Amino acid sequence: MVPQNIHDFFLASGGLAGTLIGLLFVTISVSSSRLSRAKGDAQLHRIRASAALASFTNALGVSLFALIPGDKIGPTAVIVGLLGLSFVLASLLSLIRLRQLRWGTVRDAVFLLGLAATFVIQLIEGAAIVLHPSNSGAVNTIAILVVVSFLIGTSRAWELIGGPSIGLTQEVTALVTGHGHRTDTPTDGKPGA
Repeated sequence: MVPQNIHDFFLASGGLAGTLIGLLFVTISVSSSRLSRAKGDAQLHRIRASAALASFTNALGVSLFALIPGDKIGPTAVIVGLLGLSFVLASLLSLIRLRQLRWGTVRDAVFLLGLAATFVIQLIEGAAIVLHPSNSGAVNTIAILVVVSFLIGTSRAWELIGGPSIGLTQEVTALVTGHGHRTDTPTDGKPGA
């Protein structure tokens, strides 16, 4: 049973998830040429798109079923968690099959493992609710996992569209190796005006 004080959260997150899924469909249709290529990084783009969709669909499914009166959130969390884990497993197998597991794809693998951890925790908490329907702590944990799903999905969608990435490791490495050049310095070596 979903506590009344968290009902509005699931109402808002259901609407947000629906909106983000719609925007993701637009993004996928705009970048369909990158996703339909047979070679190269196309599989990584497909995995990123699917991961974003899986994250947002998880949030949508859990949120909508949480709004239905009765004990629906526990079984939904279990089922959606299992579906999510099967997606992560298929994605990792796809990277292995295509021999795409290399240093450049470590970040993608880490995101997939983070998504898998989200689904495992959701599965455990959903089972706890099925066994003890009055377990409001498990419902709160699932609500937090919905937020985590939004964050993972948004990150994957950002990478899918090729959004700029500024990471601490990347910037420190560039600074140490001397690859960081000022953009306001003209090529003649004199400071810009």
